[in-house]
Amino acid sequence: MKLNLKRTLLPGLMAASLAGGTLVPAQPASADMLRDIGVGAGAGVVSGAVRGRGRVLNNAIKGAAAGAAVNAVHGTRKQPKNRRNGNIIQDAAVGAAASTVTGVILNGGRDALGHAVDGAAAGAAINAINNGHRNR
Repeated sequence: MKLNLKRTLLPGLMAASLAGGTLVPAQPASADMLRDIGVGAGAGVVSGAVRGRGRVLNNAIKGAAAGAAVNAVHGTRKQPKNRRNGNIIQDAAVGAAASTVTGVILNGGRDALGHAVDGAAAGAAINAINNGHRNR
């Protein structure tokens, strides 16, 4: 019986310890990332409502993806001043690209231009609200 227990429990314990060891060092999301995702989701919902297209949840998901992408781009800028102050054209373009990709995945390729408009609106809103107020 002892040998059976060892054969069944030890592999599971080893797998759990490996998974726990790799997941523990993950850091929580920063406040500006969560703010950008929230602003993007809100802007996506508003843009979709103004255009009269899409479901609220899908528009929120597209906007949140745009917010995450805009935040990721801000982290890649070299100079601290450029990380704090975003470029509105770049933010709108990144938001449009992320929202288009997410919208194509959610809706199967319909209304790609509309997805880009929603993402551009989310990127511009993030830039307008957070410009100069980033924590980095």
